[in-house]
Amino acid sequence: MKQVEQNYRSGELKVVDTPAPRLNDGALLVATRVSLISSGNEKQLMDIAKASLAGKAMARPDLVRRVIRNVQRDGLRPTMEKVIAKLDTPIPLGYSLAGEVLAVGRRVGGFAVGDRIACAGSGLANHAEINSVPKNLTVRIPDGVSDEDASFVTLGAIALQGVRQVAPTLGEKIVVMGLGLIGLLTVQLLKANGCRVLGFDPNAERAKLAKELGADVAVCEGLAAVASGFTEGQGADAVIVVASTQSSEPVNVAAEISRLKGRIVIVGLVGMNLDREAFYKRELDLKLSMSYGPGRHDPSYEIAGHDYPLPYVRWTEQRNMAAFLSLVADGKVTPARLVTHRFAIGDAEEAYRLMERGEPHLAMLLTYANASPEHPERRIALAPQQDEIDPSTVAFIGFGNYAKGVLLPALRKIAGVKLATVVTSTGLSARHAGEKFGFATIATESEAAIENSSVGAVFIATRHDTHAPLAAAALNAGKHVFCEKPLALDDSGLDEVLAAAASRKVLTVGFNRRFAPSLVSAKAALEPRPGPLVMIYRVNAGAIPADSWVQRDEGGGRIVGEICHFVDALTWLCGSLPIEVAAVAARGHDDAVSILVKFVDGSTGAIVYSSLGDAAVAKEYIEIFAAGIIVQLDDFCSLAVTRDGRRKTQKSAQDKGQTALVAAFMDAAKGGQEPPIPLIELEAVTRATFAIEEAIRTGAVVEIKMLRN
Repeated sequence: MKQVEQNYRSGELKVVDTPAPRLNDGALLVATRVSLISSGNEKQLMDIAKASLAGKAMARPDLVRRVIRNVQRDGLRPTMEKVIAKLDTPIPLGYSLAGEVLAVGRRVGGFAVGDRIACAGSGLANHAEINSVPKNLTVRIPDGVSDEDASFVTLGAIALQGVRQVAPTLGEKIVVMGLGLIGLLTVQLLKANGCRVLGFDPNAERAKLAKELGADVAVCEGLAAVASGFTEGQGADAVIVVASTQSSEPVNVAAEISRLKGRIVIVGLVGMNLDREAFYKRELDLKLSMSYGPGRHDPSYEIAGHDYPLPYVRWTEQRNMAAFLSLVADGKVTPARLVTHRFAIGDAEEAYRLMERGEPHLAMLLTYANASPEHPERRIALAPQQDEIDPSTVAFIGFGNYAKGVLLPALRKIAGVKLATVVTSTGLSARHAGEKFGFATIATESEAAIENSSVGAVFIATRHDTHAPLAAAALNAGKHVFCEKPLALDDSGLDEVLAAAASRKVLTVGFNRRFAPSLVSAKAALEPRPGPLVMIYRVNAGAIPADSWVQRDEGGGRIVGEICHFVDALTWLCGSLPIEVAAVAARGHDDAVSILVKFVDGSTGAIVYSSLGDAAVAKEYIEIFAAGIIVQLDDFCSLAVTRDGRRKTQKSAQDKGQTALVAAFMDAAKGGQEPPIPLIELEAVTRATFAIEEAIRTGAVVEIKMLRN
């Protein structure tokens, strides 16, 4: 299928052929009929993409602060590798469309194949022939509303939310500053609400159009004097700022033309250095309108599909979308009057060139053929492949920053490895991976890797809730499997994988710490040891947002998702399986925990994993006590061994063992070595994390129950 992409690093924009997206349970698969180019939003993205690295940093200081925090926590080199990989990944453009339902997800009700719907969402309602859009970002198009009019649904919801923030009453006099697409829609919405409207824009043609669309007054200059006359010297009841500029002048002018106790709502992206005197003397209310409405930027609403109860949240973004289309159906809002250009999707690059040249335009629409394929193509072959299975031929399911920045470089150090298939959640990322790294096939469905007859080994690097079913499916298909941690999120998922592992194919999990050279040296320093170990593993994990995918259902939380690493390292150090755990979490912080693990040989391990703390302190510190010896490892960079009163220190570059683990896995897949991690240890470590969660919930000491003996 055709889709518009932009490289965020180079700024290059083009139309490419990509695999169609797969249908998620909570989404609708949509054949796009018309999508709207938002010249304000998309031009801003284009300008940032084309800017230098310094220009990008100035445009997004919030991301710069995040990078600085990551440098403090993870170091400069790993952070810069992630930044470069992120910049190099193409981004989709578009966020407003009308189309036809091709398929309905398992958890979606109220829609049927063939329904005409309008869709919203950046990165979801893309300029693409087919999109998979979560149910809460879709609404049915009313009869009598054209696809072109319906494609304005996102901008309409943005305008409507700005109006709702003002809470206008009949007869109020309201000023709209900025008469682009959203501003002109705002004018019509206010008129539909019985308000008197003054529109302002420096562009005389847009001011003229606003007047034609119903504004009582519309001007391109002299706003202060006109506003005074319009309000009979009282000042505006409310001002909606829909301008887009780094200057703070629009906000401060809005204050100057407002009445005492007036309201100002900011919809556009403008400077916010406020002139306090004007706001203070008028005791003004200032609000920012958040895009389409309640639910925006809430993954549980937008992605997971959890709606807000109508009695408590009357107007969500989805309900705003529906209300806007109802007004269009009633003739109160006329989006068609705003259309200046139409382009077929294959000619989309010309639309953006027109925008860059600064030619006059308002709404530009991309149109799509009416074909509705029953079976969208989700696999594209970029190069021929062999038919016979080969352990050195690998496929990736999931290809995020860790896969491309760590696992793939480790694979490339191994002679003879061939890259067969890459499967990602979006067609754009699949194409980028295929073209940049040389995969023969790109796809958006896991079956493309699992069913590929030439693939001998599958690397699974998807979100955590998919690890177990994908690993089991690949093992059952006769593939060797390298699964990123965790192996499973619950006992049933783990049991499924263990049953599939009976195929005798190699299964390993990304527990790389046991392969770190410094930890290997630490274990060697303990030998020979006559008795048990007392081990302490301190992890300065740092906080992650509560709405991060890791904390949601698909991530399973940080105990199963990351603490498994540290349980595995301790298991390997003492050479014995964990048998019981006790754990307690800090009050109000489920990811700040103290854990005690008991092992079969009598060793003990204490894991202190904290989301509290300071990122300036190294992330991981291990201390091991044995008879007559203490070993200390500081963040895999500094190893100290103290024996008989003498301390020896060894420093090295940080290496957490990823490269060695991948090499060991591939050796085993080729039949030259045993699996890198015994299956019984994979089970014990994974079940230990489930037991830790139970111990935190119950306050009890929890025995680890194994399926295998």
